[in-house]
Amino acid sequence: MVKNIALVAHDKKKPEIIAWAKKHQDKLVKHNLYGTGTTGKLIKEAVPSLHITPLKSGPLGGDQQLGAMICEGKLDILFFIIDPMTPQPHDVDIKALLRLSTMYNCVVACNFATADFVIESPLFEEPQVHATDFSEYADRSI
Repeated sequence: MVKNIALVAHDKKKPEIIAWAKKHQDKLVKHNLYGTGTTGKLIKEAVPSLHITPLKSGPLGGDQQLGAMICEGKLDILFFIIDPMTPQPHDVDIKALLRLSTMYNCVVACNFATADFVIESPLFEEPQVHATDFSEYADRSI
């Protein structure tokens, strides 16, 4: 089962996500990987066995690109390692991305404890279910 997986990390967390990707490269190499701007570039350089498709930097639209993939059912897992101690100028974009992940039933991990649970789960190799029903909202009377 090939999944579409995004790897994203705030600046102070980039060295940690690179180390995490190296640790789990045997599992990640089997999947389609995407990364926002610098995160994708740094992982690609540090772990050449991983074929990662670079998107725009988060503040330049990369978060929205991932959001669009989620809405279209084209992203199965989002590993978005957040730095809770550093203010982010594009915080509204991050909140929108996390909201879409919740709405469309996309697996999301915002810290390494959760990321490890996700990648080590037997469900990691199973098909992802993106079952959502927004008909009540779409068909509402205004």
